[in-house]
This record gives sequence, structure tokens and C-alpha cells, in this order.
Amino acid sequence: MPNPIIALDADGVLLDYNLAYADAWEKAFGIYPAEKDPAAYSALDRWDVEVLTGEKLAQLRQSFQEDFWSDIPAMESALEGCDLLHKAGYELVCVTALADDFADTRRKNLQKLGFPIKTVYTVAHSESRRSPKADILDVIKPVAVVDDYLPYLVGVRQETHRALIMRGGRGSPNLGEDLRLISSQHHSLLAFSKWWIAR
Repeated sequence: MPNPIIALDADGVLLDYNLAYADAWEKAFGIYPAEKDPAAYSALDRWDVEVLTGEKLAQLRQSFQEDFWSDIPAMESALEGCDLLHKAGYELVCVTALADDFADTRRKNLQKLGFPIKTVYTVAHSESRRSPKADILDVIKPVAVVDDYLPYLVGVRQETHRALIMRGGRGSPNLGEDLRLISSQHHSLLAFSKWWIAR
């Protein structure tokens, strides 16, 4: 029998996108931004940066190329959480909202950091009511999926345990009636892993 699968989100669960965002800002504008709120959900709320439009936004986007996606640091304790699940006999896969062009880059980033993850599935971001991750999750049928973005757990099959990482406070999208769709809530991947194994 194959090992049961647990599907993990990348940014905010495995990888610290918000921390990497500050590096991208410095690369684009030559200034490392001051930290405004270390507990904020999004990079725009965490760092003291302006909301960009036009040419300055295009300049920042030039920093989000392959070298950016290949070198995002791990979330604190995420590697330990993955190791616990892996040693308990689970196959870990990453299901991430990212352009297909960067799927291999993301996989290499995870492996360089030591995550026991060989397979990365990418999906396009969508404003649809149903999660853009739901279709691939229907195919791979994980026993659990772990995400830090509540809308990406909407529409995931009922048979799958839907774990929400409740990080950040300011600007969090993890509010409202859709919380009733969640199977469990945790403050980190490590907290989920310990709870899942001990349950």
C-alpha cells in the first residue's frame, strides 16, 4: 500500500514569503524596508512599504524572477513539522498557487532547505468561490491538506482533513462563516504535525 499523502501549501506554511518580499523590495529599490508589524498576515502589512502602481510596481515585479522563487527561506519550525510527518509514514507533497513556470524552482527551493518533499503541484490563483487547489486534491486524495489561506480550503472534498494555519492577525483573510468548513486550526505546521500524530 502506498503511504498516505498530506498536501502542504508553500507560502506561509512551508516558506516565509513575507520575509523574502523584503529582499525583493531591497533588490528593486536599494532599501531594505523597516518592519512595521511582524505578526501581520501579508507582506504589505508586515513591512513599511507603499502600495505601488504603474512603473514602480513593474520595477518591483522584475525582482520576482527565478532567483527569487529559488531562495525563499523556510517558515520557523516548518522543517521540523515535515520531518515528524515524514517519519510517521506520510508522503508529503506541496500544492501551491504559483505559475507553472516556477514549479521546478519551487521544488528545488524546498529540497535545498531539506524538506522531505519531492512533488510540487502548481495551480493558478483564482477568485472563484471554489479553491483552485480543489481539482488536484480530488485527484491525489490526500488524507489531509494544510493551508494558511482559508479561501483555498473552500470546496476541498469532505473526506480530506482541512487544517488551517492561523498565522498573523492584521489583514488576515481567515475570518467569517467559511471557518465552519475547517476541520482544525493550528498556529504553525509543527503544531499541526504534533497534533495530527498524537490524535
